[in-house]
Amino acid sequence: MLFWLDTHCHLDAPELAADVDPVRQQARAAGVGHCVLPAVAVAHFEAVRRLAHRHGDSYALGIHPLYTPQAADTDLDQLAQALQAAQADPRLVAVGEIGLDGFVPGLDMARQQHFYRAQLRLARQFDLPVILHVRRSADLLLAALRSIGGAGAGAWRGIAHAFNGSFQQAEAFVHLGFKLGFGGALTYDRALQLRRLATELPLEALVLETDAPDIPPHWLYRTAAERAAGLPQGRNTPAELPRIAQVLAELRGLPLADLAEATTRNACAALPRLEPLLAGAAP
Repeated sequence: MLFWLDTHCHLDAPELAADVDPVRQQARAAGVGHCVLPAVAVAHFEAVRRLAHRHGDSYALGIHPLYTPQAADTDLDQLAQALQAAQADPRLVAVGEIGLDGFVPGLDMARQQHFYRAQLRLARQFDLPVILHVRRSADLLLAALRSIGGAGAGAWRGIAHAFNGSFQQAEAFVHLGFKLGFGGALTYDRALQLRRLATELPLEALVLETDAPDIPPHWLYRTAAERAAGLPQGRNTPAELPRIAQVLAELRGLPLADLAEATTRNACAALPRLEPLLAGAAP
């Protein structure tokens, strides 16, 4: 069986809470040998840490841009304390999920920027990669990265999660040292720009993710009319990753085994603490 690595899933989400252990076991049975669990708020820190240790996975700590309306500067203090306390924990692999969201209406961009930049500085302080939320915000994210960490090649490490920007923006993230996360969105025939990116970008720039339970692949999606007719929305879990990978492999004309090996290698380059975990070096 091929080994797959889901670089972004929220096993602590309410939608998965009732049966999270069977969900993770199902994914493992499908070949998903490792998951990265990014936190979205201080209240989630302990949950992602506990789940990562329970299932042999890894985690990241951060404050998601959609949670900044409820966050306070004391949350940044708590993040710093949590990162300090977890320095020796081999399963802590990044600061994340952090970033900016220009899509959801009503979010204060200045407030988002305040939390984003503060968390970038913490990532530098603790020498950790970052997992970025990129939604209609690529240029602003890049500007802050260059301002805080420099514009040189490889100035950062990390993953631009659910990337859906332009080819030029993709190249800019890759230049700075990021890998780009692709998941369920690329399974939609109408996602022409995203599919073009997934096909034309260098293979070494790509990692795989589900963002479970969010961003379901097309085979789980139901329209409003279908839901009204009683068809349930399918639940996205990490077990969907191999099928998402199959779509990407077909788009690129690449053997599935080559994609599994390359995307795992890319994930370890983006999040260097993964490599000893995958080798079984961590407890």
